[in-house]
Amino acid sequence: MEHPNSVLRLFRDYGFSDSQIYRMIRTYPLLLAEDPQESLLPKLQEFKSRGASSSEVIEIVSKVPKILGKRGVKSTGLYYDFIKYIIHNDKEEGEKLLCHSSPVSGKQGNKIRNISVLRELGVPQRFLFSLLVSKSQPVCGKEKFDESVKKIVEMGFDPTTPKFVLALHVVYETSEKTIEEKVNLYKRLGFSVDDVWEMFKKWPYVLKFSEKKIIQTFEMLKSCGLVEEEVISVMKKRPECMRASEEKITNCVETFLGLGFSRDEFKLMVKCFPSCIGLSSKNVKKKIEYLVEKMNWPRKEVVMVPPVLGYSLEKRIVPRCNVIKALMSKGVIKGGNEIPPMSSVLASSEDVFLNRFVLKHDKLVPELMAIFNGNRDRATLTKGYTPQQ
Repeated sequence: MEHPNSVLRLFRDYGFSDSQIYRMIRTYPLLLAEDPQESLLPKLQEFKSRGASSSEVIEIVSKVPKILGKRGVKSTGLYYDFIKYIIHNDKEEGEKLLCHSSPVSGKQGNKIRNISVLRELGVPQRFLFSLLVSKSQPVCGKEKFDESVKKIVEMGFDPTTPKFVLALHVVYETSEKTIEEKVNLYKRLGFSVDDVWEMFKKWPYVLKFSEKKIIQTFEMLKSCGLVEEEVISVMKKRPECMRASEEKITNCVETFLGLGFSRDEFKLMVKCFPSCIGLSSKNVKKKIEYLVEKMNWPRKEVVMVPPVLGYSLEKRIVPRCNVIKALMSKGVIKGGNEIPPMSSVLASSEDVFLNRFVLKHDKLVPELMAIFNGNRDRATLTKGYTPQQ
């Protein structure tokens, strides 16, 4: 335990707040395994030697803690310069900073060049930082990087979204021959070429899975009671359902059947909310128990609105349901003691929910807002972390 404690002590001595330290460790847990004197301190000192103030060092390391995991003090300093350039969004200053750094060539030079290209396209800071300090192959290449970026831009990917970066990874790392083979596989299963590219735009990993995994998912969905056309529709709607393993899908089916749902009801839920096949048994049981047994909604409500199973119990379901219980106990809800439809309570946006069940009751607004926010605050606090004891 001495290493982690020494790391925390070093950061506090350097001026980092406990909340900053928490976020850094949550983002990059391996930070606690670094040697504070032999690895971390020399890098912090290198940043200062480049003219950085303490506040600048704290700002940049807080945003990109993984920079302290890079090997080599001078190399880390170069990354620091470039991150500072991105943060300050000042091209002239950035060029000046890079000029006084050590010569930039090879993979490191490609990284800086490619990150600059992505920045010009509008890729957000948080994605640029992640790519810069990672061992990601796409940003280490040159010609193929340019080709891959051109391809995904032409396909219409938005550079401001995570899917742009994900698509860049997939296109860069997958050969033309492999892509053609995957497209032909999907065609054999009944998808059109347009279907494949539409799925790719929704979830680029559709071209990364093995032939065995793709066929396995297709057959498992058929075993849930779906005919081939329905399986194609489900996979087009939520291609990420392919992440679920055969074991997970089997357990999911058994869980829903064990909770009293029929196979036809489960089939309807999968068609409406394909992601339900990837939910853990524990997750499903906990939510069904709360919705059906504690709130007294009939199971058919869950069948009609299965996306509720993807909502956070602590941050969305419980706070809203507590407001409904409070209104019902006061007899002010329309319909007397009858609970409102699950869709109106849980599937609506937060603004709609508050307008529908809180703000319209003028005298009760403070009390209802306290109930609504109280549960969400507690959910956040229970997941909190305080480095200093």
